[in-house]
Amino acid sequence: MDGELRLLLEEDGADPERVDVLTGHLRRELAQLDVEEVTPLPAGEAPPGTRGFDAATVGGLLVTLGPAATGLAAVVTAIRGWLTRSPGPVRTVRVELDGDVLELSQASADQEDRLIELFVSRHSSAS
Repeated sequence: MDGELRLLLEEDGADPERVDVLTGHLRRELAQLDVEEVTPLPAGEAPPGTRGFDAATVGGLLVTLGPAATGLAAVVTAIRGWLTRSPGPVRTVRVELDGDVLELSQASADQEDRLIELFVSRHSSAS
């Protein structure tokens, strides 16, 4: 299943620098999976007069899935595990694929299991 996942990480009350650090941790973890590439989400040009730090893309990652059918499920499972192991303020990771969005955060394990199953099955059957 080839495709590109767009991820957006947010943490309650975090400044852009903190979100950037957290995104780096998640990126390193995802890069260990069987995916083609994990890169920062491309940023547009900074508005005139700003320091060049585009807050709209802070926390953004682009995950290029390879042909392996397990890539999407592995990425979503890794994100969920990362969120579970990360104590502190509420964090949310928004996962987007082909216009379909899944937000992982503080839902119960049963709720997240069902949402993940639906999201992955919808995109696995499309390939």
